[in-house]
Amino acid sequence: MLEAQAAVWFYTQPVLKTQEDTGEVITALVREYSTMLYRVAYSVTRNAAEAEDIVQEAFLRVLKHREKLQEIRDARVWLVRIAWNLALDRKRRAKTRPETEHIDTHARTLTTAERRADESVISSQECARILELIDRLPKKEREALLLSAVEELSTAEIAAICSTTESSIRSRIFRARKELALLLAKERRGQ
Repeated sequence: MLEAQAAVWFYTQPVLKTQEDTGEVITALVREYSTMLYRVAYSVTRNAAEAEDIVQEAFLRVLKHREKLQEIRDARVWLVRIAWNLALDRKRRAKTRPETEHIDTHARTLTTAERRADESVISSQECARILELIDRLPKKEREALLLSAVEELSTAEIAAICSTTESSIRSRIFRARKELALLLAKERRGQ
């Protein structure tokens, strides 16, 4: 219900008049988009703590620029772009990043409702292996593939985030999938 209110306020309010109005809209945006922004940040950093920090920083930027909220056409794309850029900036600054996190970190984030623990660990290891292969892709192809496959964004949304054309994004995704298939085949032959 709060998300629906945020959408109405987000698109109909000429200016958020009180701090309470702004707080309610920001709260709704956090509820609706924080998990998605975490996935975006984690797909870049591969670090749970950094991803959480990036999500917080993204919403701090929203607060800082709250007077521009009424100008935003698509909150989802706008927020993903903020988180994506923050994650890339952190990655550039860090210059080093662990290949994978400790298994305890994955255990904290895995759901336990329907899967056995050993299945979850195997799935987590397979996911880490695929992400390592994705890390080998060229930067532009890797970014397009992550936004497409992990976040399920449309080519138009990815083009907006990456500041390029939709046809360029489609080409990048095609090349990334083709290269990833080759890497997977090569890995299987080596086993």
